[in-house]
Amino acid sequence: MTTLGVHPPELDQYPSVYKYQSSSDVLREVMACYGAEKKTVADQIAVLKKTTEIIGIFSPLGRCLKTSFALTLGQILAKERAVLYLNMEEYSGFEELMGKGFAHNLSDLLYYVRQDNQNLLYKMNSMIQTINNLDYVPPVQMPADIRTTAWQDWERLFQMLILDSSYEVIVLDIGCGIDENFQLLDMCKKIYMPVLSDAVSQCKIAQFENLVRIWDYPQILEKTEKINPPFHMATCLSPAYVEQLMWSELGDYVRNLLRKESQKKEN
Repeated sequence: MTTLGVHPPELDQYPSVYKYQSSSDVLREVMACYGAEKKTVADQIAVLKKTTEIIGIFSPLGRCLKTSFALTLGQILAKERAVLYLNMEEYSGFEELMGKGFAHNLSDLLYYVRQDNQNLLYKMNSMIQTINNLDYVPPVQMPADIRTTAWQDWERLFQMLILDSSYEVIVLDIGCGIDENFQLLDMCKKIYMPVLSDAVSQCKIAQFENLVRIWDYPQILEKTEKINPPFHMATCLSPAYVEQLMWSELGDYVRNLLRKESQKKEN
């Protein structure tokens, strides 16, 4: 129920949601309350949807436009499909980029995963933020929350997203803090790897590729496409920056990339 801040004492037994806040915050609070309840039989029925596609954006390099590319790709795909963006970096800078704090983030979601919460989907829905039709869970603020998460917990989270959520595409912005990065990359249907052309960067890429072969994950290299996103000057650091990515030179680059891939599939 919504409330004006004052209600009869007999209603205290019921959850309440403050009325005078943004509609998106009201929805998140309602989903959080709903997630605290037991699942009904209807909740346990699998969501009818298309197969969920996981796209990974990863590079052993820094300052290669990995996150800007991932956010641009996610927004463009979200124009026609249900897309979730997950930033799995130790340092994402999202609160600074968005110019606001978040009441809940990926750390909270991972906590519910570890607790084997049966209402995980509803808990996640209460945390979801949206920008330009692209859904995202705010990233962690503490790097240790990425480093100390067991692979089994990541698997549990992705299982929920694939089996229970309505998302058709999950865009993973992958950092280097996850111990089982090769297993994570192996889950992806497609991997984009931003690269740089200088000698040191090429040596780092070669080291990564050698490790992939040593650990016997050659399929990762087969589905990895190296890309050279165009650098662009940021006019502002705010949600406007993220939204403007779609109409930047980087946005044109991503649209052209997707167009070429679509043509390959048709042929």
